[in-house]
Amino acid sequence: MSQRTVILAGATGLVGQHILQGLLADPGVSAVHSLGRRAPAMRHSKLVTHIVDFAALPPLPPADELYLALGTTIKVAGSQGAFRALDYDANLNVAKAALAAGVKKVGLVSAMGADARSRIFYNRVKGELEDALTQLPFEGLVIARPSLLAGDREVLGQPRRSGEAIGEGIARVLGFLIPANYKPIPASAVAQALLDAVPNVKARNVLLSGAMRKTKSPGA
Repeated sequence: MSQRTVILAGATGLVGQHILQGLLADPGVSAVHSLGRRAPAMRHSKLVTHIVDFAALPPLPPADELYLALGTTIKVAGSQGAFRALDYDANLNVAKAALAAGVKKVGLVSAMGADARSRIFYNRVKGELEDALTQLPFEGLVIARPSLLAGDREVLGQPRRSGEAIGEGIARVLGFLIPANYKPIPASAVAQALLDAVPNVKARNVLLSGAMRKTKSPGA
């Protein structure tokens, strides 16, 4: 496979930081263009940082792959409208700009339960984004639907999500009773599953936690 140029949105997030590390360590990747409202802490010769307004993106550099790891919660965002502006609008804006830049393959960090027909607002927005990306003429799309994410948000300056903490505690005690797709999963495993799948994807591929858990990655 020839050298690939990659665009990554959300490199400072829990999953995004692991995607960034994996891309920079990949000898098949020649350049990583990070899009965000702030720069990643990491510095690397292959990393090009773009501080952007996701509501008014400039033309993006030519690239082969796109990884979408933008996401928040309604509590952190402050309202349903603010949540949708990031989780749906920003991701979709990046995808459309990346398509115009020649990107053919996309990896998305979505969520378990994503469904455009869901009565739960969070799940509905996630599902609407999946459907919108599916309608775009990419060569391939990998959708990761992780269960509760395990990882250190505090080191990223993010608040610990109570649901994740509770889920991890239950899994430690009753993990043997919980189906694989519902157990908390390390953010590193989600990142590695996308890194493994996106370069070779030819259609639409959905990854659940049970399958991603089998990925060999640090912390998994």
